[in-house]
Amino acid sequence: MGMPLAIIAFIVIMLIPMQGLSYPGHAAIALLVFAVIMWATETVHLAVTSLIILFIQPIIGVESFDSAVIGFANPIIFLMIGGFIIAEAIRKSGLATRLTYTMLNKFGTSPDRSIFVAVFSTGILSAWIENVVAFAMLLPIIKEIIPLMGVDDPEKGKSNFAKAMVLGASYGSLAGGFGTEIGTAPNLMAAAYTHIPFANWMVFGFPLAIIMMLIIWKLLSRVFKPEVSGIVGGNKTISNKLESLGPMKRVEKISLGILLFTIALWVTASWTGLNSYSVALIGAVLFFVFKVLDWRDAQNGVDWGLIVFFGGALSLGAALLNTGAAEWLITDIVSVLGSNPSTILIMVVLMIIAVCITQVMSNIALAAILVPLSVTLAQTQGLPVGQYAVPVAIACSLSFMLPMADPTVAMAYGTGYVKIKEILKAGVPLIVIGIIITIILLLTPLASPVIG
Repeated sequence: MGMPLAIIAFIVIMLIPMQGLSYPGHAAIALLVFAVIMWATETVHLAVTSLIILFIQPIIGVESFDSAVIGFANPIIFLMIGGFIIAEAIRKSGLATRLTYTMLNKFGTSPDRSIFVAVFSTGILSAWIENVVAFAMLLPIIKEIIPLMGVDDPEKGKSNFAKAMVLGASYGSLAGGFGTEIGTAPNLMAAAYTHIPFANWMVFGFPLAIIMMLIIWKLLSRVFKPEVSGIVGGNKTISNKLESLGPMKRVEKISLGILLFTIALWVTASWTGLNSYSVALIGAVLFFVFKVLDWRDAQNGVDWGLIVFFGGALSLGAALLNTGAAEWLITDIVSVLGSNPSTILIMVVLMIIAVCITQVMSNIALAAILVPLSVTLAQTQGLPVGQYAVPVAIACSLSFMLPMADPTVAMAYGTGYVKIKEILKAGVPLIVIGIIITIILLLTPLASPVIG
């Protein structure tokens, strides 16, 4: 019923008058509703819906086809491709297997501890490097751990442990990004407009990141209660496997060297001038240059359907931005609050708007609209410039709800371990909790360095 429902919803939205909004903007909002219903019901493959978004835009007068496909030129696409290739290299070289058993040997073999490691490994990494890359590096390790727990065919989507592991890594990478100004693009945007010092952000950001990662760990363990009890054979299995692996092979050493070099480039990006997208491609190419991978591996290792899906989602986000639909939605909703709303009410409403739109729009593009609006709003009310900009930047990264919201969630969905309705089941409570925790922390002394 997804397709008929999506078409009916599109028609209904087009029949509703929207004063002050151009026809392309009106059509873009109707297309947004159509796409969300199609994606949520999985009537067709997510990539197919994205292809529909591309060719339908010129037909209904939203954008020309040349403008519609601009989403595929977004740098995040190349970051995803680079991340997929790096992950495949780590897997093929055997480095993922070695890292998996080393981590299990150090942290334990229970499902609860494994989920903890999945959440916090990506979380701590993504405070310093792109969350897509942090997730992509850990994904091969997760895929190694799950069968060790006795899970067969996790891609059939029947294992709670597999769901918790893959979503834990994805959500952990998102939460970890709250910790620093360089953790996410919206954080950088907020810092640029408010001139918050790096260390000041961390005073607020790291407690928020740690609290959210702990909540993610506990919530996923409860929502997807693991059906396994631990590694089959326990510590003996791990010891035997580590012994059988022997010393590191040449290809593993090369892979580890390239990986560490790439991480170093990401961490020092502010000094070298290289952006994270270029670094991802540099790392990916080095694996080909040193013969760790050939192009056939890239064809198999990169989920090209997922790339098409995400490109279509970015195209829709660009349409909402270019037609003025996104700004119209924001300003119209804020104006409903009246002439003298409370600070907390405005914070809550702005965060809810950001959370809703970021599920179907690039958080970079959304932050580009919302952060300046938030700064202006705070200044007109005589408040510190970070009063609204900081919570809005955090909300732009609360992308837990749908695969199109963030590349890591899309990649988690792409494993086949988890379905969209299960992402919603875990993601919606986390978004609500994330908004509440952010606002509570903003009312404590921890927030004074970032909002004054």
